[in-house]
Amino acid sequence: MASDVLVFRDLAYVFLAAVLGGALAWKTRQPLILGYVFGGLLISPFTPGPAVSDVHTFEVIAEVGVILLMYSVGMEFSLRDLLEVKWVALLGGPLGILMSVGLALGAGTLLGWAPLQGVIVGMVVSVASTMVLARLLMDRGELQSQHGRVMIGLTLVEDLAVVVLTILIPVLGTMEPGRFVALGAALGKAALILVPFVLLAATVVPRVMSLVARMRNDEMLLLVALAVGLGTAALTQAVGLSLALGAFLAGLLISSSDYAHDTMARLLPVRDAFVALFFVTIGTLIDPRTVLANLPLLGVMLALIVLGKLVIWTAVVWLFRYPLATALVVAVGLTQIGEFSFILVQAARSAGHVGADVYTATLAAIKKP
Repeated sequence: MASDVLVFRDLAYVFLAAVLGGALAWKTRQPLILGYVFGGLLISPFTPGPAVSDVHTFEVIAEVGVILLMYSVGMEFSLRDLLEVKWVALLGGPLGILMSVGLALGAGTLLGWAPLQGVIVGMVVSVASTMVLARLLMDRGELQSQHGRVMIGLTLVEDLAVVVLTILIPVLGTMEPGRFVALGAALGKAALILVPFVLLAATVVPRVMSLVARMRNDEMLLLVALAVGLGTAALTQAVGLSLALGAFLAGLLISSSDYAHDTMARLLPVRDAFVALFFVTIGTLIDPRTVLANLPLLGVMLALIVLGKLVIWTAVVWLFRYPLATALVVAVGLTQIGEFSFILVQAARSAGHVGADVYTATLAAIKKP
């Protein structure tokens, strides 16, 4: 009974921290995500004051936030948006990611890092936040501008790359033949699981969503959407793939129906609540002493994000014959990391590829474009 009381007390702490941190971020015109992480820091066991008693419980619950976040990305994923800037997005996006990984690997080699740590850091800093960027462009009325379309096209490709990277990270390690076999097996599983999803997208899911929509009941629409998203994520985890991959694929299934917009509208409040819980939980895991003890690592990551990505994305966009001014604006917008960087570093930490130093440095490096 006492433990139940502590769980509900901790839940109250988490959402109160989200409110306080979110309000502070809004007041200072910073991303809400940053506010949530700061709120989590306030109730962390590593800081003075009230603290949650069982962080692990909330880590498990917070996984729902990751699922719903990737679910919504899949639901919003649009090939039409990519086709408008197809060459710079489809070719330039992967090129920029590879260059970021290469730059981090090179910097890490000079600094004495293990090669695997350099690769992981490169992956983490290579992806920007579509949510933060889209919100910024909408606030400025620049979503339909040339640089706005290029930015969104590139971040959509980065979002898709996150799905691939979450498959790759757990099987990365020493370059042994067994690792290559495991890597091939993981990619093979991902390819095989796409086949039934394509069939479902074309047949079952649109019909189910149509039937539910005819009921004209918002609760049923939300429940079916959650069942599809969580069920698919659980299925992919059961066959050895990531929850994030399953959630993304589930979003693609819903996006193929005529009711994707209505579904998204119902899902957003639930997603935002669990995403807030996720990032507050992330904040509770930050040990300020570890951050202070690894300030040089944080400085290197910030340099890779701000200076490295500025040069890389300016060069990539300019390479595809966009004006230099446009390339610079796009690059400035992409010199940030967001929610998917957290997902990647969490996957790397769970696989034992990086330690608490890289993890906390990533959390501290999130910034607004």
